[in-house]
Amino acid sequence: MSIWNRIVRGVGGALDGPLGALLGGMAEQATDKLRNIAGEFSGESGDGTRQIAFTIGVIALGAKMAKADGQVTRDEVEAFKQVFKISPEDMKSVSRVFNLARKDVAGFEAYAGQIADLFEPASQVLEDLLHGLFQIAKADQVVHLVELEYLGKVAEIFGFDESGFSRIRAYHLGPDLGDPYTILGIEADVDDEEVKRTWRALIQENHPDRAIAGGLPQEFVDLATEKLATINDAYDRICRQRGIY
Repeated sequence: MSIWNRIVRGVGGALDGPLGALLGGMAEQATDKLRNIAGEFSGESGDGTRQIAFTIGVIALGAKMAKADGQVTRDEVEAFKQVFKISPEDMKSVSRVFNLARKDVAGFEAYAGQIADLFEPASQVLEDLLHGLFQIAKADQVVHLVELEYLGKVAEIFGFDESGFSRIRAYHLGPDLGDPYTILGIEADVDDEEVKRTWRALIQENHPDRAIAGGLPQEFVDLATEKLATINDAYDRICRQRGIY
C-alpha cells in the first residue's frame, strides 16, 4: 500500500492536531476543531504515524508556501510529483491534501509547530523536511523573497538558528553558486583538520541509512542522497582550493 493510500485510510496510528484535521478531511470524518498534540512515537505504529505526519506535513507546508506568493503553479505541482514520486493513481489523493491545506484557516505556523513537536529541535528529520520545501520553492527556477521569508520562519519554528538556515539555503544555490564553507557550516579560516572533521560528521548525520532507520518514506531517503552529494561536492571544492589530498 502506498503512503498516499495509508494517509487516506489513516493507517499507522492516530494523528491529532492540524495535521490530524487534514487527515480527517481526507478520510471524510468530521473534524470541527484543531487540537494540540504532545506525544512520542514508539514501535511499529509510531513508525507508521511518523511517515504519515512527515509526508502530510510537507504537503501542508508546501501548500501554504505556494499560497504565500499568490498562486499555485504547474511547476510546483510537478515538484510535488518529483519529490514524492507520485504515481498517476495517487494524484487525486495528493491533490486533496494540498487543496485542503491551502484552504484551511490554520496558518502555516500551526503545521510547522506540530511537526516540530514530533521531533527534536533542529533534528535531521526537520532538516530533511526543509530541504523538501526548498525543492518545491525553487520549482519555477527562482525562490521568491516571500518564499524565503516563509522558509526562514519555518526553520525558526523547527529550532534552526540563522547560521543553520543559511547552511540549508546554500544547499539549494547549486554547486557553482553555493559557498562550500557555508554548505559545510564552517568558517573559511578553519584549519584543514576541522574541515575534515566537519565533513565526516556531516556524512554520518546525513547518510540515507539514517532516514531508512528512522522509518521515513523513500522520497526522503532520496533527498538525503542528494544532500550527501552536495556535501561531498562542497568538501571536494575546498580540498581542491587548499590542496588537501
